[in-house]
Order: sequence, then C-alpha cells, then structure tokens
Amino acid sequence: MTVRDELQARALFQERYRNTPSLVACQIEQRVIGGDWGANGFTTMAQADALARGLDLSAGDRLLDLGTGRGWPGLYLAARTGCRVVLADLPLEGLRVAADRAAAEGLAARTGVVASAASGLPFRAGSFDAVIHTDVLC
Repeated sequence: MTVRDELQARALFQERYRNTPSLVACQIEQRVIGGDWGANGFTTMAQADALARGLDLSAGDRLLDLGTGRGWPGLYLAARTGCRVVLADLPLEGLRVAADRAAAEGLAARTGVVASAASGLPFRAGSFDAVIHTDVLC
C-alpha cells in the first residue's frame, strides 16, 4: 500500500467513524451481529465465538486485530477470552472510539492501539499468538 493509498483509506473511513451510529443502526447491528459493538462489517458474534474457539484464545495469548475499525471483534474477543489485544487500523477516529470503548469496558490494561496499515506494522515476527482481520479487504 502506498502512502497515497493509506491517506485515501484514512480519509474515506475517518468520516464514517466520526459519526455516532444512529439508534436504528444499533438496532440493526443487534439483530444482524448479535450485539452493539459499533461494527461496520458483517462478522456475527457467533462467528467471532468460532474464531475464539478455532484460535484457542485464552488469557495468556496476544491477539492482533488488523483493520479493527471501532474495535470489533478484537475487543469482544479480549472480553470473552481474557486475551490481550492490539487493535490496528488507519482511521484515527475509529481507533479513538475503540480506545474509549476499551476503557469503558475495563479492557484498557489489556488493549493496545496502533495507527498502521497492515503492510507496515511496527512489530517483530512472532509478537502475536493469533492475527485476525474480519471484513477487511487486504
């Protein structure tokens, strides 16, 4: 991904994440996804639960959620399994919403937030036990 591509992606999603979802959007998300996580994709809670089981996530694990947006499903998986999570994406507004949610949910001590494209992550190989990217085109 070029710097220009990153800037375009950031601008595209920045406005989307800046807007608080309407009551109707929250109700739709509750029905479709199964919870109110500010999601902007279509991964359901049942699918996120399947990810947790398939990855065998537990309190000792470190998870990287690429393209996290507002923190779905990384924060959910951290809350459900006790794992530590690093949320990575480009739009700063989405990451701010995710960090605020982590604090409100009591997950801040187990949550890191990184503004980065997947193509330029600032981590060494082997830093994570699992990596997810749901509803993301890479």
